[in-house]
Parts: sequence; structure tokens; C-alpha cells
Amino acid sequence: MNASSRSSVPESEAFDPSSVTIAIVTYNRSHLLTRLLESIGRMEPKPGHVVVIDNASTDDTTEVVESLRAQLGTELVYRRLDTNTGGSGGFSEGMRVAYELGSEWMWLMDDDVEVISDGLARMGGWTPRFRSIQGRRYDYDGSAFYWQYRVAESMAIPIPFAPAGFDASGFKEMNSGCFEGMFIHRDIVREIGLPDPRFFIYWDDQMYGWLASRVTTSVIVDDFVLRRTREIKQHDFGVRHMNASSNAYRYYIMRNRAYLKQYYRAHGAYKPVPFAAGTALTLAKELVRLVLVERTIRGTSHLARGLRDGRKIARDRSWRPMPPLADAVESSA
Repeated sequence: MNASSRSSVPESEAFDPSSVTIAIVTYNRSHLLTRLLESIGRMEPKPGHVVVIDNASTDDTTEVVESLRAQLGTELVYRRLDTNTGGSGGFSEGMRVAYELGSEWMWLMDDDVEVISDGLARMGGWTPRFRSIQGRRYDYDGSAFYWQYRVAESMAIPIPFAPAGFDASGFKEMNSGCFEGMFIHRDIVREIGLPDPRFFIYWDDQMYGWLASRVTTSVIVDDFVLRRTREIKQHDFGVRHMNASSNAYRYYIMRNRAYLKQYYRAHGAYKPVPFAAGTALTLAKELVRLVLVERTIRGTSHLARGLRDGRKIARDRSWRPMPPLADAVESSA
């Protein structure tokens, strides 16, 4: 899609903090959710709504949410799901709730971050220019967290050495997304639909950000707005870090390549050879992660199972992407 046909924001449009909904997904981490909700209580300005999607937690999440409701200083909507739908299902539901509340902007967050007190004002400063925005994050140790904001499109994998620095403009175009801080306008959500819950975990936010970048200029901006509150085991390669993973992540990172393939087919972007190379590189990266970060070779069966189940998804010719919300409204009218 060329730049002239992309969605843009009128320069005169003023940012209204009350038009924002922060949508949080949580699962059995009430101690982390507490820190996030307390940080929202300290924000100035505050959003119009906070939506908490609880993925069927079995800890004291419900009690924690209710105990903090009064001190948020804004309206809290709490939804406890009957089953764990993963991050993908949680963010899909969170965005649906935010959209139905009439929110102009949706700010998505995992439960393992906290908000910088003026973070919303910083994000709002970019809204006259862009409709898909990613702010920066501090890592657990206070350092700048590096996020791979560019995707090698034909291979559908992140570019690990995309430049981290910013020029005087204070922003860089991106063609990816991260649900840990995605700030997106309802017009874009209407056009590309809700996040796809079928991913469960992994690749879902990259795909959603890629879809957004096809209809609007998406950017990462040089403003720190979040701080990560959970320490993750890492291996330091000097230039970049590699985080530890889990068997569930290993399975879904390989299985969900099939969903990426299906979306690429639907949007006319699928190129078999480069995409297969991207899958091979992803597998190689996960094997390196096992050996260097987790010091084991156990877990390879989950990678193989993910590849096997992914082949079934890729062969499904009845598969369809998530529909635009406008189509859903029209069909139900």
C-alpha cells in the first residue's frame, strides 16, 4: 500500500487522555499485576478506562483487582475468562472490550510492566502524527530494552540488528508490533480487525503490527513509557541478549509459523523460498537458545511437534484471517 492511501491523523486533532483505554492481560501473576495497577494510580494524566483481562487465574487476582479499584482514579473493567486463552486470546478480548467502550486509543500491556507516571502524556504527544505507536521500555535492571522493531518481510522474522539509535526526528518507522506497549487508534483496529486469538502465544503481536503497518505509518518513538518488572534469564552476546524460553513457547513459535504463512497468503505477500528460510532460521535460533541459554538439548520434541501441527494449519484451505470490524458491524446490522 502506498503512502498516499495510508491512514493519517489530522494535525489539528487534539489528544484527549480520557479517550484511551489501557488493556492488560494477566494470568496467575497477581504480584506483578499489583505493581502495574499501582503505577497506573500514580499516572498523570490518567486514561479513561483500564480493562483487565484475567486468563482464568487460579491465584488471588480477582481480590487484588478489587482491592485496587478505588485507588486507580479511573474506571476499571474486569473480565475473568472461563479458560486460559493465552496472550493472544487475552489481547483480542481486551481490544474488543476497549473498542466497544468507544475508546479512540488502545494501549496494550502485559502484567509484567509498570507505567512511567507521565507515559500517557508522552504517547499523546505523538498522536497528532501517527496512529500506530510503540513507546520505549526500561528493562528490569533499568537499562534501555532493545526491541526488534523491523521485520524481514519476505522471511517473516525480526531483524535482530536494526539500528537502536534515533535521529533528531525522535521516531523510526516499524513494520512489527509488540503487545507490551502497543498504542493503536480505533480506526486501524476497525480496518484490520482484532488480534487473532488462534495464535495463543507468539508471533501474534508481530503479525498485528505488520498488518497495521500496511494501512498506516507505524512508528517506534524515543520516549520511555514503560518499565519491565520481571527478570528473565538471558545470555549476553555482547551486542544483543537472548532470553530463556519454555516448552510451550518452543511449540507455538514453530506451530504459528503456519498462521504467518496463511496471513501472508491472504495479503499476497507469501514467497515460499524466503519464508521457508525464515522458518529454518527460527528453528536454528531456538536450538541455539536451548544450548546456550538453557544449557540443555531437552525441548527439541516440542519444536518438532510445533512444525508438524503447523503443516496441518498451512494445508487448511478453509482458513480465513480475522475480519475487519467494519465488516462484522455491517453483517450484524
